[in-house]
Amino acid sequence: GLPLIGAPFGRFLVRKAEKSHAEAGGSASKSPPGAATGAVMFALSLWRAWKFRQMLGRHRRGGAFITDRYPQDEIPGFYFDGTGLDAAKAKGWFVRFLARREQRLYQWMAGYPPALLIRLNIDADTAHARKPDHKLASLRVKTAVFPKIEFHGATILEIDSRDPYPDVLKTALAAAQGVLS
Repeated sequence: GLPLIGAPFGRFLVRKAEKSHAEAGGSASKSPPGAATGAVMFALSLWRAWKFRQMLGRHRRGGAFITDRYPQDEIPGFYFDGTGLDAAKAKGWFVRFLARREQRLYQWMAGYPPALLIRLNIDADTAHARKPDHKLASLRVKTAVFPKIEFHGATILEIDSRDPYPDVLKTALAAAQGVLS
């Protein structure tokens, strides 16, 4: 939204995030990010926390939200909707500082568990068949990790997303309606 620099800066952030995800393989990075990449990853976390604060404000005014992602602080990795930096693996004081700040941000966000979390479980091969542009190795990591996240005791509805789509949709909508009413 910034005149002149907004769009180029946005593209820069996306490129940096994609590079860090590619290096990380979807989880904790094999090679810790440097200061520039760490700063970009932290900026993305600040942006997410800003959006989360907006959501909380609207919720306090009576709003209800259905989202396709929810922050968690149990397992690091942007692919898992968690931290992107890992303080234990960070190199240099600046990246370690950012990693600790990022961890606190995610702990704060995760401290507001959702009223209902609908987890669409799927195996990596089925997910890859549906989205062949995604790397199978990354999907294997995701499908192994996501079922382990507990979201601080949130109510979790597990749905087998290999079931026929109309059944999955009906189940999810009924559960969401139950929470909203």
